[in-house]
Amino acid sequence: MSIRAEALRLALRLLKNRRKHRPVPVETLRRRLRLLEPLVPGPPRGTLTETVDADGVRAAWIAAPQTRDDVCILHFHGGAYMVGTEPLYRDFTWRISAAACARVLYFDYRLAPEHPFPAALDDAVRVYRWLAARIEPRRIAVVGDSAGGGLALATLYRLRDEGFALPCAAVAISPWTDLALTGESLTSNAAADPMIDVTALPPIAVGYLSGADSRNPYASPLYGVGSGLPPTLFQVGSDEVLRDDAVRMAARLKAAGCRTEIEIWPRMPHAWHLYARILPEGRRAIENAGRFVQKILP
Repeated sequence: MSIRAEALRLALRLLKNRRKHRPVPVETLRRRLRLLEPLVPGPPRGTLTETVDADGVRAAWIAAPQTRDDVCILHFHGGAYMVGTEPLYRDFTWRISAAACARVLYFDYRLAPEHPFPAALDDAVRVYRWLAARIEPRRIAVVGDSAGGGLALATLYRLRDEGFALPCAAVAISPWTDLALTGESLTSNAAADPMIDVTALPPIAVGYLSGADSRNPYASPLYGVGSGLPPTLFQVGSDEVLRDDAVRMAARLKAAGCRTEIEIWPRMPHAWHLYARILPEGRRAIENAGRFVQKILP
């Protein structure tokens, strides 16, 4: 593991310990994140960024230089279903665009607790259908991190169940697939995870579900039937409390006959790809995800 990764783990652990004693209201967290947006590095010169209305959902096209315009990645952002904006992801979206040599469509689904389940899922399905009317599904891949990884998988279930053509591939980065919180790593990695305080997850799940069954496959894809889903790559850190959400989900898809690959990265923090600007491991993980997608896109 790189020295930079060790330094990042230390910084994240300090923040984790501080938050543990000072819970932050959602609105305060969103306000603080908005202040950080101007500090997120912009993409390289020549990258296209264009805001678009995707059937009533705010979205943005991102295309790194020399990407193909006939293939696309639909990106599902993370943020515990409570936060997440395009500017916060601008250093990730151009990188996955370049790695996969494909345009990226980012979209802002409605956030909890103001808009609980299934609002985010409804928005995701709406955006995918809008995109599929413009690009053939076989030329679309989906990528999601954290809650966005779970949402991407839930969207695949919903599209399949409604008889709609699925994308050609999926990448799930540190996905949250089990809002019932039954994974063994929630306990075994509680101390090792430098970023996520496991005690914060139950209220987040309650706020998103708003009374819905925590084992509803459209909220917790771990409990769904995996048959018929496209080839999927899972990437997760070995010390994450959500490690088993990825491991068990990959096993479920594989048992259903789906092509599945999983990478467990030693000691990487949750969704470390978002630190690719400083982490060589983040850059390599994005490159792996891009190669996976490129191998499957026509």
